[in-house]
Amino acid sequence: MRLRNVKDKELLLNNCSYLITNFKNLNWSQEFNNKNPIHLEIGMGKGDFIYHMALQYPKINFIGIEKYTGVLAKAIKKYPEPLPNLRIINMDAKNLPTIFNHEISTIYLNFSDPWPKKRHAERRLTSYTFLKIYDELFKDSKKIILKTDNLSLFASSLITLSNYGYKFNDVNLDLANYDIPNIPTEYETKFMNKGIKINYLVAIKDDFQNEII
Repeated sequence: MRLRNVKDKELLLNNCSYLITNFKNLNWSQEFNNKNPIHLEIGMGKGDFIYHMALQYPKINFIGIEKYTGVLAKAIKKYPEPLPNLRIINMDAKNLPTIFNHEISTIYLNFSDPWPKKRHAERRLTSYTFLKIYDELFKDSKKIILKTDNLSLFASSLITLSNYGYKFNDVNLDLANYDIPNIPTEYETKFMNKGIKINYLVAIKDDFQNEII
């Protein structure tokens, strides 16, 4: 991935009050000052989705993870104001168990890199490698919500999730024509405007009970 340099990137990152950089003795209930459910977006991109989710659902704590500092800086630059139930982190998803210990209720995977080549299959965020990592993050029941324009990634995700013991609460191949609450990502809006269909699934495992989102 080729990323453009962001003007004042270091200044944006260093002065962001909701960017978590110190993970020593981190307690998420203390960080948010409540024990509300925590939802995690892995690969938050420019942050439209996670910000508006936090804005719309104040009784849920949201954390966005982004690997690339340049992309994270763009998200920070766009946010009009900090939200008490939103935190963001610059981290590779493989390192998530170092900061979470069975505390996450829902994971969002929005327009993740499809890694189309077979030799790169384990890099997909729905590969068995990452599903094992998520086991260390989830609090009780496991819930993964995925959106993608890539049908191959969608198909492979259905297979790996099913083989790993997940059941599907929802599967749809055209989210634009599906009547459910939906906050689009920046990619999603662009794709829908071009008439590209968005694939959507909700995968659950263990003692899942229906939630609002």
